[in-house]
Amino acid sequence: MATRTAAGSSRAALIADAALALLTERGMRGLTHRAVDERAGLPQGSTSNYARTRQSLLEATVRRLAEREARVLAPGELPMPGTTPGGGTEGGGATPAVPPGPDALIAGLAAALHRYLTRHPDLLVCRYELALEATRRPELRAFYDATGRQFREPLEALMAAVGSPQPERHALSLVAWCEGLMFSCAAGSYHRSVPTEAELRTGFGELLRGMLGTVE
Repeated sequence: MATRTAAGSSRAALIADAALALLTERGMRGLTHRAVDERAGLPQGSTSNYARTRQSLLEATVRRLAEREARVLAPGELPMPGTTPGGGTEGGGATPAVPPGPDALIAGLAAALHRYLTRHPDLLVCRYELALEATRRPELRAFYDATGRQFREPLEALMAAVGSPQPERHALSLVAWCEGLMFSCAAGSYHRSVPTEAELRTGFGELLRGMLGTVE
């Protein structure tokens, strides 16, 4: 049973990764069940067996995009509320939890965003293709938004931990700034001018200083 489950999970990832590759190469019109089979090197009908409808294929693609983005954006640099400098967790050991400071948050955000912009621009293209499709499909909109909460809620917790009196509003401002920068660098007029990590630290510092009034 475990082997079968692992094989199924592997094939699901293969199908979803092929769908993401097609979105990058051909756009939403190029994303079909047959094209996914061909791109993944699977027998015809494999994708239909896994995701019978276009909605289910889109949901699987959104889910896989979120998984891959999570690995890009949060591999360890971002300080998380309730963790200790040595890696312990609140309530899990003798060392008390230490709230993350603004400097640590700025450095972590800059490192994560720079890695995304420089190493994974294809994921950004997929993000915009799926976001636009969600504006036309209410059922996909609900799924897309629910999946996105896994990024928004931790960011709100981080903003609260560094002293924001309005973490939800400040997290929205931070996300809007990042989204604007990502679009400009991935598909807009700055696509040939990706900021350095140092420049991103400066930008995040200016933004947080304006919101918190405490970052030097």
